[in-house]
Amino acid sequence: MKDYIEERVLTLASYILDTGATVREAAKVHKISKSTVHKDLVDRLPKLNKSLYRKVKKVLDKNKAERHIRGGQATYLKYKHMKEEKAE
Repeated sequence: MKDYIEERVLTLASYILDTGATVREAAKVHKISKSTVHKDLVDRLPKLNKSLYRKVKKVLDKNKAERHIRGGQATYLKYKHMKEEKAE
């Protein structure tokens, strides 16, 4: 693995642990694709640092378990905003 990829993987892992960010949020902040974030954290990180991978995996699993809630909140806010515009 090239040095810059290793550095990116470790940076992403650190960011996820520090912020609890989702894959989508991490991708946006680091200006890379969600696919790259996922591949870095799920495929490459275990080869670099197994204990760090276990910690990151807990955050990723938590985010995955909560995604239906975030989706519901986004839909609620979208339609609430639309309703407020109609009222004006």
